[in-house]
Amino acid sequence: MKNTFILPLACLPFTGIHAQSKTPPQPNIVFILADDLGWNDLSCTGSQYYESPNIDRIAQAGIRFTQGYAACQVSSPSRTSILTGKFPARHGITNWIGEASGEAWRETGRHSKLLPAEYLHHLPLSETTLPEALRENGYRTFMAGKWHLGGEGSMPEDHGFDVNVGGNEYGSPRGGYFSPYQNPQLTDGPEGENLSMRLARETVSLIETHTKRNRKQPFFACLSFYAVHSPIQTTRQNWHYFREKAAKKGIADEGFIIDRTLPVRQTQDNPVYAGLIRQMDDATSQKQTI
Repeated sequence: MKNTFILPLACLPFTGIHAQSKTPPQPNIVFILADDLGWNDLSCTGSQYYESPNIDRIAQAGIRFTQGYAACQVSSPSRTSILTGKFPARHGITNWIGEASGEAWRETGRHSKLLPAEYLHHLPLSETTLPEALRENGYRTFMAGKWHLGGEGSMPEDHGFDVNVGGNEYGSPRGGYFSPYQNPQLTDGPEGENLSMRLARETVSLIETHTKRNRKQPFFACLSFYAVHSPIQTTRQNWHYFREKAAKKGIADEGFIIDRTLPVRQTQDNPVYAGLIRQMDDATSQKQTI
């Protein structure tokens, strides 16, 4: 399971402190996180098929770290490492939360010689997280989107986020990428509303509301997309566009090779996945109105 994270960090100028103040200004921080995205799945990282013009603009205007690696190939350990600054073996979440371990591995029909090690199934309250550290330094903190680091007692609100929209114990969107979402932390929108776009709008709304109420207080906003984790879904319009693009490029007769025991895709020509990437990219173009 590939899991490369996109980390465009947008530091918005915090203008609430006078320029002559002796206290260094604290920047507003917008942290955008993509889930399960392949290292070559964006235009700016080399894809000739998938399209990501809005993320490309963030990359062109900022700094790209081309030798960075996720702390783990699955999401829960990587997310915990991002929040704590620790390697998975140090914080104890070494697999995606919910995966079988120990003897339970056999019950899934897998009979490898070695059993996978046990791991923590929630982010420990003893860990100091990024939002907790920022909140202690005067920040208002909020997130929208995927959490997957524990349920009741280990939710975003228990680990430093003042506001949580859509974050829960599940690793994938239970209702898919279109409303109704089946998400207890997110009210349903109009039928067919796109999840990535909704999470982006929620983030913008949180920023606007906070800025109107207290412009002098810096904020940390985490937009944590469920995309592009399964289920792979898109609109008919996106599917048609990328299906035509794949046909023009030429579809390979054989697009997989076997890596030990599993087939691994070698060509980029899946129009549904391409549409899912486009939906996430479109969501990053949401703008503040104030």
